[in-house]
Amino acid sequence: MRLVLFDIDGTLVNSLGAGKAALEQAMLTVYGETGPIASFDFHGRTDPAIVRGLLRAVDWTDEEIETGFEATWDSYLAALDRELAERDGQVRPLPGVSDLLEVIEGDERFAPGLVTGNMEGGAQRKLGAAGLDGRFGFGAYGSDSEWREDLPPLARERAQRRYGRLFNMETAVVVGDTPEDIRCARANGARALAVSTGRHSAEELREHGPDAVFENLSDTARVVRMLADE
Repeated sequence: MRLVLFDIDGTLVNSLGAGKAALEQAMLTVYGETGPIASFDFHGRTDPAIVRGLLRAVDWTDEEIETGFEATWDSYLAALDRELAERDGQVRPLPGVSDLLEVIEGDERFAPGLVTGNMEGGAQRKLGAAGLDGRFGFGAYGSDSEWREDLPPLARERAQRRYGRLFNMETAVVVGDTPEDIRCARANGARALAVSTGRHSAEELREHGPDAVFENLSDTARVVRMLADE
């Protein structure tokens, strides 16, 4: 049995900007400042790293940022609920995702989980809005660590508790839509499956040396063969 660790935004779901809009509201509420949010690259970063990066860009110190850090996430989750409600019925799984999950959930070769920069509450809300709630029994999140490379080992620990068995990172696959997902996989000795359903094209993703690149996850049989290393 091997770990299959999915990113969320741009990989499983397009939340139509709900997360960014909610974070902007939260930062204005807590800090009165958003930094260069219109131009800042959110992709592949954890939520805590995004907030720190935005505020450091306008010369906030880490000590100043820390004073509002916890309050930001409470405000963010409340704003995210509102933003997703406004998009009711519009947030859906990306192409091929539902069929792929159905197949690998029923295949004892795979243990599907999450590795995402989202705070855990944000991850569950986005998945729920897309009808994917309850599909993942374990994961690691931006609320666990600001550094994406820390997350696969945490996901493995949780998978081991859930399944009562050991997992090897060498047979794990990280599925994501950004170069950061590929780097995260490599930093942990895992394989990387890149999908160009986010901001980055297939050509851009190939430059970072993933094990495979797909335009989307619609070719279920081919994706499963890659996950199984066949």
